[in-house]
Amino acid sequence: MRSFARALRQVRAPSGVHRGALSHTGLGKDGKVLILGNSVADYSRNAFHGREIGRYLNQSTVLSRSLSTPAANDSEVSNYAGGAGPLSEYERRIASGELVDGDDFQVDTIQELQRLYRELAELEESCQLDRYTASKKSQRSRWLWSRLIPQSSYSPVKGLYLYGGVGTGKTMLMDLFFDQLPSNWRKKRIHFHDFMLNVHSRLQMHKGVSDPLEVVAGEISDESILLCVDEFMVTDVADALILNRLFRHLFSEGIVLVSTSNRAPDQLYEGGLQRDLFLPFIETLKERCVVHAIGSSTDYRKIGSAEKGFYFIGKGHTGFLKQKFQHLIGHDKPGQQVVEVVMGRKLQVPFGANGCAYFPFEELCDRPLGAADYFGLFKNFHTLTLDGVPRFGIHNRTAAYRFVTLVDVMYENKARLLCTAEASPVELFESIVTVADAQKISPRTSSRSQKKDDVDLCVDNELGFAKDRTISRLTEMNSREYLEQHEARLQEKASGEAHLNGVVVEA
Repeated sequence: MRSFARALRQVRAPSGVHRGALSHTGLGKDGKVLILGNSVADYSRNAFHGREIGRYLNQSTVLSRSLSTPAANDSEVSNYAGGAGPLSEYERRIASGELVDGDDFQVDTIQELQRLYRELAELEESCQLDRYTASKKSQRSRWLWSRLIPQSSYSPVKGLYLYGGVGTGKTMLMDLFFDQLPSNWRKKRIHFHDFMLNVHSRLQMHKGVSDPLEVVAGEISDESILLCVDEFMVTDVADALILNRLFRHLFSEGIVLVSTSNRAPDQLYEGGLQRDLFLPFIETLKERCVVHAIGSSTDYRKIGSAEKGFYFIGKGHTGFLKQKFQHLIGHDKPGQQVVEVVMGRKLQVPFGANGCAYFPFEELCDRPLGAADYFGLFKNFHTLTLDGVPRFGIHNRTAAYRFVTLVDVMYENKARLLCTAEASPVELFESIVTVADAQKISPRTSSRSQKKDDVDLCVDNELGFAKDRTISRLTEMNSREYLEQHEARLQEKASGEAHLNGVVVEA
């Protein structure tokens, strides 16, 4: 570790792994209520302690060399932004113990992000990144002008498409990159669900225009030239059919895309309806972005404690869950509330108070709701109490898709979850498999034939891939660290509001 510390030129604080942050208590019990603790996390931690720690410590010298290699080439970035950049911040977080050291896959990825950062800094003017020197023309007049004189201005810098398994640090690394970008740049960081909702909303505004997608692309590029999109995944046929034309317009407007995904480009929308119309988008994506795989097998979301989780396993615990809900809202009286969604839509909340919402599972995932409804919900509530999450299979595949989307939106909004469920996160999705998994079980099953013992088996590639992300996120959202951070954000918000009210009163 000394050589690694010298390479970073900082005194390395002990890693969180060695501070007891991974202590665990196992599954907690309260009468007949079984609280999901560390059945998943324990396995990951034991494996992590047994294999990964030794590997990380033994490779500290390799990491030192990897991190030091680009240093000579970073002078231009140092001159540009005082030594800033994702690589420097990554080094700082490792040295302070915020990140586990020695993950070669993350090191390779951060070097790709550093390369992109350096290229953008060198070609800032050509990329028109500075919001203060960018064109001030309105979107509509710009579009009308382009009708007279067709223009195309592809960025001289290629974007970056990061893909890999769940919990490997893709989102963390992209956010680290985004946070180091100069404040005057035209940039945006957004979740894919939210991005597509925004696109469809804009398309509604431009009905009647000969090519509304071109207008929308012009508006988006006027606002942000550097677009960071998290969790790129295509499951909706409406999204699939417009993505190729949308991004052709965006790239021709100079957009630079940085994206994360669990799927390689060639696997996007695999098995989807009318996929042949989607395939040109994949080629466009590979042409305009460097494709980089994060090959790590470590799920960092599962490396944490879950002593204070609110995931209750078993049937008949509705009363217990309501008690927990009442405890969170304090003396407030819960009542029915209405949440504004997009384009005039509204979502009925059965019980809500003090930032907490209560729903039976059926009302949130067995109704025709989607990402827009869930984003609207979590703009108004920081905590969701969800009663009765079932095991998923062929009989409730649509509800499984909605649950996956719900968890994605919750995680994106850093919301808190209390729920009762029939089984652990892993067991909830046991009957959801990909085609490849189904072939291992039975060749007949993969061709959608059913045997008596596979009556509820659901063979679905998209859902089969997405379930791993959902299991990982549910595990992290149940961890002590996640819940402590959530509580800290609530206290910070309450403190800010109290200060603001004090200022108002004094005035």
